[in-house]
Amino acid sequence: MSVSFRVLARDEKTHARQGVLQTRHGKVDTPVFMPVGTAGTVKAMPHEFLEDLASQIFLANTYHLYLRPGEQVIGSQGGLHRFMSWKGPILTDSGGYQVFSHRSLRKITEEGVEFRSHLDGATHFFSPEKSIQVQQTFGADIIMMFDECTPYPVSEREAKESMRRSMRWAQRCKEVHDSEGAALFGIVQGSVFLPLRRESVERLCEINLPGLALGGLGVGEPRLLMYELIADLEGLMPQDKPRYLMGVGTPLDLLFCVKQGMDMFDCVLPTRNARNGTLFTSVGRIRIKNTCYRYDEGPLDPHCGCLVCKRYSRSYLRHLFVSGEIVSSILNTYHNLYFYLDFMEKIRQSIALNSLTEFEGRFRERYTESA
Repeated sequence: MSVSFRVLARDEKTHARQGVLQTRHGKVDTPVFMPVGTAGTVKAMPHEFLEDLASQIFLANTYHLYLRPGEQVIGSQGGLHRFMSWKGPILTDSGGYQVFSHRSLRKITEEGVEFRSHLDGATHFFSPEKSIQVQQTFGADIIMMFDECTPYPVSEREAKESMRRSMRWAQRCKEVHDSEGAALFGIVQGSVFLPLRRESVERLCEINLPGLALGGLGVGEPRLLMYELIADLEGLMPQDKPRYLMGVGTPLDLLFCVKQGMDMFDCVLPTRNARNGTLFTSVGRIRIKNTCYRYDEGPLDPHCGCLVCKRYSRSYLRHLFVSGEIVSSILNTYHNLYFYLDFMEKIRQSIALNSLTEFEGRFRERYTESA
């Protein structure tokens, strides 16, 4: 097996589970948050900083790396691990989300997707087979099936057509997958229509892949509707395989979805927000550019143990941001990733101690999402 997964502990009051995902480049303790490294780098974060933060695994983007520097460059150097000088596990997405996000540049058929590069307008074609071939060239530990992500809102007819096409693509992905080192995960689609989501889960269980992801969420649908779908699908998803919720979300999103048995998460929120001056603290988000922090000599978060909070004041962090200093993005991103990774570590500990509900209560007492 290219990966193995074991559940080590369960929270008795929820569906949360604490486990370990073993890959060829090391183990990953779950539930886990994966920083997003779109172009083979987490923006503003040298790999040494990620190692210092004990980041276990991160996500790289097949579409962007295929366009630049290209699979030939990465393949000639033995894959992403050597190219990037990263020793830990890597997950690559399939390019399917870019099919969604660059709708004006693509044409979808049963065979795959023809698209124009957002860089130079050159025409390319991605099929399920091509996506798997590229990801295997990259040498990631976990690779994702090629799928189509529908927008919100979308009609049930369009969602059904798209989901069933994605399930046919899933079978094609499995048929060409031949890497012993890369685990191929399936992606559940079906937009906000529960019967379609259930059909997608059932089809992927028949195809029998080593992991299952929920895709096409966090794309504009109401949060409570997303929560309802995830809760309803929990009982249908295999208990002995890792469950990956793609592209979600806020700390409260992560907490809710961990309680529904989700094991893996990725989102650009902590890094993108950091570069825009929005920082996560134990009492909620703050916008560091606000005038109220101009003379504030206190730490960003007195309850945080990261090097930013130990050394720099809010006043200084505000000065760096409003001055447009490069180091502002570095320090802000370091802090936000520390917050997310530390948050997930505390969740894992709480599950192991069967005290997740108590942890959630303490967290919600102080935390607010308003900024």
